[in-house]
Amino acid sequence: MQLEVRLFATLRAFAPADAVAGVFSAICPEGTTVDSLAERLGIEAAKVHMRMVNGVGVDGTHVLKERDRVGLFPPVGGG
Repeated sequence: MQLEVRLFATLRAFAPADAVAGVFSAICPEGTTVDSLAERLGIEAAKVHMRMVNGVGVDGTHVLKERDRVGLFPPVGGG
């Protein structure tokens, strides 16, 4: 299935070289979860603070569907 993936802030380092501003298409097998997608990209689950699918917050066990838009956000730092 084809997905649109958006990586934010420090997670953009895990995007493929041809990604534009951390946005790219990914092809994954049926049954892929948000966290298994992150793992395929080399991102440890602990590095992901917020997971969004089609603009809605989900947990890492959410099963993705064809053409979903997935956003992964790291913890926010600052002081």
